[in-house]
This record gives sequence, structure tokens and C-alpha cells, in this order.
Amino acid sequence: MRNLKRVLLVVFVLLLVLAILAFVLENQQSVTLLFLGWAGPQLPVSVVMVVALLIGMVVGPVVSWFLGRISRASRKRLA
Repeated sequence: MRNLKRVLLVVFVLLLVLAILAFVLENQQSVTLLFLGWAGPQLPVSVVMVVALLIGMVVGPVVSWFLGRISRASRKRLA
């Protein structure tokens, strides 16, 4: 049973890697992002998407931690 879980995990990871590789290879068109008058460098779409994903993976937990901290502080004041 333990070996079956490992095999399934390896298969899942390989499928995930293949999907990411296909995404990167299919999205090589260069784009320039404009934000508040600032123009970024020309990068492939896949790089922009991966950077956005990584930023979201960092910002989400930080905001959640911050809101939880505020909530705990307000509960302490009410008690």
C-alpha cells in the first residue's frame, strides 16, 4: 500500500511537470505589461504567468497571516 502511494505521487508529479512544460512551450509569445504608465520588459507569456503565480503564492499567506493576527488582537481586547 505504501509503495502504491509513492507510485501514484510520482505519476502525479510527472503529469504536473509535463503540463507545466507544455504550458511554457506553448506560450513563448513576447508581451510587454503596462501598469500605471510603467512598461515592463518584453517577456514570454509563460514567464509572466509563472511570476504572477509565485507572487500570489507569497501574498496570499502573508495577507491571511496579517488578518488572523488582527482578528486575534481584537478578540483579546474584547475579552
